[in-house]
Amino acid sequence: MKYIVGLVFLFLFAPAFAQEYTNPSLTIDTIEVPSGEFNKVQREAQQVILETVHAVSWQVTIDNNLLYGNPNGNAVLRLYDVEDPERFIEVGMGAQPDYKYWVAVQTLKEGYIVVHRDLERGWPPTAKSIISYTDRAGLTINNGARIVVSNLDIGVFAIGSYSVHGMESTTDPPAASSGIFILEFLSGDPAKNPFVLLPFYIAAGIGVIVGTLYLTKRR
Repeated sequence: MKYIVGLVFLFLFAPAFAQEYTNPSLTIDTIEVPSGEFNKVQREAQQVILETVHAVSWQVTIDNNLLYGNPNGNAVLRLYDVEDPERFIEVGMGAQPDYKYWVAVQTLKEGYIVVHRDLERGWPPTAKSIISYTDRAGLTINNGARIVVSNLDIGVFAIGSYSVHGMESTTDPPAASSGIFILEFLSGDPAKNPFVLLPFYIAAGIGVIVGTLYLTKRR
């Protein structure tokens, strides 16, 4: 309990701290993706170039507020490496009632690899999924309830663009009927400011709290 209190204390006072000590090395971008963008198959998905390249240490928070159009609909996000767009990180979030969730990576050597798949209750619809990366610790992903990928070595990866899709076939019903899919990109270089990782620690702490409460509720 004392650890939870400590994390909450850190979360509450971090904004005031951040206002006093500005951090020019920290970059935040928020993008709202409308539901219609998911009503396409992967080959029709357009890569959206980001205004800022997110490198060294970055985090992407997914707030999925889509209303799915059919139980086989998905919301699939791909993050592409700026140096080689053939490399990407993929997170898929399926519709109710199964709420399937998967994580895959595309590498030059191994190709497309699914590193996590949960076909039932894979993500809680009321929580946010977090994708985080540092050049030293690798890739870690929280599905909103727990960490499902931890410190996966994917080499140097800087986000330069992204794409979304949701349909497996052009003959499928629309994947999403309404709602919005919000992406928040956060990145910084710890070498320029040691406090740049503070938001990442806060997010990780909140993920632990949410996961604990989620598992306790299930019991």
